Amino acid sequence: MAAWVPCRKWGWAAVSFGRHRGLIASLARKPPWAWWLSACRQKTTLSFLKRPELPSLAYKRLKGKNPGIIFIPGYLSNMNGKKAVAIEEFCKSIGHAFIRFDYSGVGSSDGNLAECSVGKWRKDVLSILDDIAEGPQILVGSSLGGWLMLHAAIARPEKVIALIGIASATDGVVTQFHSLPVEMQKEIEMKGEWSLPSKYNKEGYYSIPYSFIKEAAHHCLLHSPIPVTCPVRLLHGMKDEIVPWHRSLQVADRVVSPDVDVILRKHSDHRMKETADIHLLICTIDDLIDKLSTVTH
Repeated sequence: MAAWVPCRKWGWAAVSFGRHRGLIASLARKPPWAWWLSACRQKTTLSFLKRPELPSLAYKRLKGKNPGIIFIPGYLSNMNGKKAVAIEEFCKSIGHAFIRFDYSGVGSSDGNLAECSVGKWRKDVLSILDDIAEGPQILVGSSLGGWLMLHAAIARPEKVIALIGIASATDGVVTQFHSLPVEMQKEIEMKGEWSLPSKYNKEGYYSIPYSFIKEAAHHCLLHSPIPVTCPVRLLHGMKDEIVPWHRSLQVADRVVSPDVDVILRKHSDHRMKETADIHLLICTIDDLIDKLSTVTH
């Protein structure tokens, strides 16, 4: 049975599907600025992963101890977002390895965005895991990245040792599309494009090709048990108007791992980029590193 653990100071509740291990204590003992002040000024430089017959991927890598952390961004987001930079600063402060990158067709990476798909971005994540990352990794996936991190854990179980999802959009665009009236679905199919309203895009909407939606359907996971056995932490804002917070509960229910926590922030939106959101994310990473180091030793 899931146990709800309220914490009035932080405005979140944890739903533990396994044994909850020390996150509340971690939050209590670490003020938001403690890890930031101790971070060194080491700079990461932009590099490119060359891949035969595939677009080169732009990435920034911080060398350090394992487990390493890899940040997987959201739909059309690049590696320079607030969450990715904050995690990098934290990893500098504790001496752990960290990687952030741009999907093909996005940011500084090569590729044509119009030709991109969930399947191709899945390959991007696996390329980073296989060719750049060394040793065991904790994946932190934001929105679409929370979907792709599950695929990476399934494909590379020996290398992915923990997952942290932020507003995980597992099966997201497919579920949204199929929730539309049948007439509208047919209209989008005929037109070949879906104009999806979004306040996070300067145009006020995302133009999503119908071919993208159709291809994404091949990568849906929530229809059956998800064979992920590592620890999973799912953070979600209850004011998320893009991906309902119930989606994280669905993911928690579907993954076969017994060690799963869902942490809900009552007043946070989809991006989860406010100071308290970032603090919760950093403490979640820190708690997992402590837990995995204890298991290892």
